[in-house]
Amino acid sequence: MQLGTVLTPISDQNLQLAAQCGVTDVVHRYPGPDIRVLQQAQKRIESFGMKLTVVEGYLPIENIKLGCDDGTELEALKTLIRQMADLDIRLLCYNFMAGTDWLRTRLDAPERGGAKVTGFHLPDVEKAVLLGYRPPNAQFDEMARRLTPAKLWEQLERLLNELLPVAEQCGVTLAMHPDDPPLPELLGKPRIMHTVEGFERLIQLAPSPANGICFCQGTFAAMNVDIPATIHRLGSKIRYVHFRDVRGTASSFVETFHDNGPTDMAAAIRALKEVGFNGPLRPDHVPQMFGEDDGEPGYTMLGRLFAYGYIRGLMHAAGIRQTG
Repeated sequence: MQLGTVLTPISDQNLQLAAQCGVTDVVHRYPGPDIRVLQQAQKRIESFGMKLTVVEGYLPIENIKLGCDDGTELEALKTLIRQMADLDIRLLCYNFMAGTDWLRTRLDAPERGGAKVTGFHLPDVEKAVLLGYRPPNAQFDEMARRLTPAKLWEQLERLLNELLPVAEQCGVTLAMHPDDPPLPELLGKPRIMHTVEGFERLIQLAPSPANGICFCQGTFAAMNVDIPATIHRLGSKIRYVHFRDVRGTASSFVETFHDNGPTDMAAAIRALKEVGFNGPLRPDHVPQMFGEDDGEPGYTMLGRLFAYGYIRGLMHAAGIRQTG
């Protein structure tokens, strides 16, 4: 198991802090078609004694979800997979939230000691803040509202049929992230990756070694499932972990410090060990702490430093040897 991280920004200071805390693996957002971006990032990360092992976020995939791709996005993703293989980057994390990305209705919910966390309350959804990729225009929003779950499954199957042969050949794993919040519909747009059964269908849809799951623990917790039991249920198909917790339900929740939510985080780590998970695990959304009001909600550094130490402690207590 490897302790990974997103860094925003990927500055020398943040890289050094992560390395000092025992992080071994770093995540990079989609770099665009120029492989030199990944090459330069990889070289810089390696200069701090860590590895670039995951690409996630801001992928060219919106037209595919909407069913209007002319082949351009598919080719871009195939090119990315081949480039990743050339650089020995073996994990690509994606989601299938058409017309949105992860979304919150509040960015300043209070946590311990006055720290600020993100929250979601369905009655306030019309004033929601989209925190991931934003579709380029209102036409995309309208097209997403016309989708059906059946059409989304059809488009997902097409995507997998196109990408998985390339991924298998290149030794790259695709890891699907759940819908966040995990609701069947949001802002009039249907969603399909919001239940454990949806993830089982994903795996059955394309039983390939390159077809995997990003176990975003906070999102699964919002589904009101037993986390250790769900880890055992999905088992070896979990290839990447976003380690976090929430308090509440899919329609109304707040993020928490890693040690301050309802989930037994130690039991979750033990379950991951028991199913043989040996991939990258990273702290996901963290509280904004004192002095970080100008940072990106969920992705500031001080809360991440706390999370690194907490996760390493859980790993050591479970007898997990950190690789990487």
